[in-house]
Amino acid sequence: MSRAPGRAAPPPIPTEAPLKRLLPAAALLLPALAAAEPKPLLPGIGPADPRRPVDLRAPPWNALGRVQLEVGGRCTGVLIGPRLLLTAAHCLVAPRSRALVRPGTVHVLLGYDRGTAVGHAQAVSYRIGPGFDPATGGPPGADWAVLVLDSPLGAPDRVLPLLTAAPAPRTPLMLGGYQQDRPEVLLADTGCRAIGLSRPGPGAMLLHDCAGTRGSSGAPLLAPLPGGGWGVAGIASRTSPAVALGAAVPTSAISLP
Repeated sequence: MSRAPGRAAPPPIPTEAPLKRLLPAAALLLPALAAAEPKPLLPGIGPADPRRPVDLRAPPWNALGRVQLEVGGRCTGVLIGPRLLLTAAHCLVAPRSRALVRPGTVHVLLGYDRGTAVGHAQAVSYRIGPGFDPATGGPPGADWAVLVLDSPLGAPDRVLPLLTAAPAPRTPLMLGGYQQDRPEVLLADTGCRAIGLSRPGPGAMLLHDCAGTRGSSGAPLLAPLPGGGWGVAGIASRTSPAVALGAAVPTSAISLP
């Protein structure tokens, strides 16, 4: 077929060889495209993360500590006496054997922050919720533990009282803990609220909309006291997969040693 004078020929269709040379360059784009995808949500946080670092020198945060197992694993706990620390029972379960660990292998680092701590103690004994099964981590209402420590960690201003009744729905709450995405600092949601009890009677859980993910287990659900200050309304136990929603063991169900 003839062409008009002065008109350029159409560009040739690329052959297989030039296409192969282009593929490596195109592949370089894939990591950038993958990086642009949204990160998966952490359980119990939701798309709008309200958690922020808090001042560990100020109450009520100065009563919190990081709970560490020698076999691996960490949680959060709160001083409820100079030698008593409240946490979740499932925090005392060995990751591999699914059995409760020996008390002496449980360490408490009070006021932990990026490698430093105000105090350190080990458990000499502990009490867990009646009927708690370490193999299953339940039932939820029994997911609490009180550690007896080998030395006192807290002066009176570092000990928080336990509420004897669950807070009413819409009561302001706070939740802070050493969480999996930033385990070296204490992150807290200071603007959440109580939802109410999951059901009437024994075994009920205290529902709340505080943001907290793995590692915040055992952290105190803090509620304001009538005379000022904060008390422990519950112990963080369960979280929702996709939103800021959790369930805590109400402190009214916890018996002290």
